[in-house]
Amino acid sequence: MSEISGLVDLFTRVHGGDAWHGPSVLDALEGVTASMAAARPLPGAHSIWELVLHISAWRGEVVRRINGGEAGDPVEGDWPVVPEPTETNWEAALERLQRSHEDVIAAVRSMPRAQLDQLVKDARDPALGTGLSFYTTVHGLVHHDVYHAGQISLLKKAETRVPRVP
Repeated sequence: MSEISGLVDLFTRVHGGDAWHGPSVLDALEGVTASMAAARPLPGAHSIWELVLHISAWRGEVVRRINGGEAGDPVEGDWPVVPEPTETNWEAALERLQRSHEDVIAAVRSMPRAQLDQLVKDARDPALGTGLSFYTTVHGLVHHDVYHAGQISLLKKAETRVPRVP
């Protein structure tokens, strides 16, 4: 398996496949409704909806970098604003998440092998994830998704265990 194929396989497993670490992002989101996604069962924590928008935004930023863009924050911001919590808006967020996955897969597949060893544009800035190779950046995106899939799983468990006050 080539490195490009391996990265595509890894990212696909983390997004919605047979992930080794536990639930994939899509598995973690299974059965989450708009009200569950917007809820804040843990004080000070992001909501599931915020995490979904954040994951999508950073996937888009990595695609932009792969395609030659200067590194920066995602166009829609690090933590995009959650719209009105309707089922229609939640479905749109999930569709955006799926498109962001497809965009990453297409971008990684289109990379020449040599690009993996090249540095992302700009100096090292840990907060922006710059000054790293494309190989490390794409792996970082995989780790980013795994981290947030775990958070989504915990928030989902917390939300389903919180007693409802009428």
